[in-house]
Amino acid sequence: MDFKSKIILIYGPTASGKSDFAIELAKKIKGEIINADSMQVYKDLKILTARPFKNNFKKIKHHLYGFQKSNKYFSTGDWLKIAIKKINEIKKRKKIPILVGGTGLYFNALTKGLIEIPSIPLDFKNRIRSTQKSIGQQKFYKKLLRIDPSIINQVNSRDTQRSIRAYEVKLFTKKSIIEWRKNTKSKFKKKEFLKLYIDYPRSELIEKINLRTNQMLAEGAVLEVKKFLKLKIPKNKSISKAIGVAEIRDFIKNKIVKDEVIEKISIKTRQYAKRQVTWARGHMTSWKKINPKRLNSFLKKI
Repeated sequence: MDFKSKIILIYGPTASGKSDFAIELAKKIKGEIINADSMQVYKDLKILTARPFKNNFKKIKHHLYGFQKSNKYFSTGDWLKIAIKKINEIKKRKKIPILVGGTGLYFNALTKGLIEIPSIPLDFKNRIRSTQKSIGQQKFYKKLLRIDPSIINQVNSRDTQRSIRAYEVKLFTKKSIIEWRKNTKSKFKKKEFLKLYIDYPRSELIEKINLRTNQMLAEGAVLEVKKFLKLKIPKNKSISKAIGVAEIRDFIKNKIVKDEVIEKISIKTRQYAKRQVTWARGHMTSWKKINPKRLNSFLKKI
């Protein structure tokens, strides 16, 4: 398989072993790894977010891990801008960029492009949100259809966030979000991407998730959360919503015991993995599925 002109994308549910696979692949093809996980971009909570170990960073060059301050907002657009820059830098060095992670929106933005809608003032957005809240989603959706009928088969009537977004875009820009999407495209050609999806059997994934949860606590996740809580990062920030923060906070406050912490984190992680798989089914039908048991045989063929 010729990787020289490729940008390799590796996606899979949490705990599927995609990071280890990316490292082994990078060794074989002279690659460098770029993070495509929205939680692993932040400086804090490296254990809870399952960031690759530092010794892996010495073996293979890694990018976009733990570089963002936890109290700062970091959007998909922010990630895309930096990721494109890193991809081009790696290619200039005659190395192969390997993007690995479990954030579907990041991969979607990279392969399909991101809508470049003009910035909408916060007070304008807040007014729309207040309207939606006061009249309810059903009436708000009907109101949206009146100003933008083209979204009827594009935005689900129960999807609050997308309805609000479609409404504010139409009202502020005088153009439908559907029109904005038509002019959206990736900075790279389709043929440049080699898309790999780690398709892990659910029963085995559940076992791996349970093992990893126990391992996280053994590695010092409780102490990590104690230090994180001292930073007083607002609860509405993305990193504060990382799986395990709320559960370990309750454990520290003696509200739950250790076994409950493990159980609650494992359940939440399984639910997250299920959402990742659902995303893949809807958005990654063209990706090459790889059975995790055959990862070694895949690497041997290279």
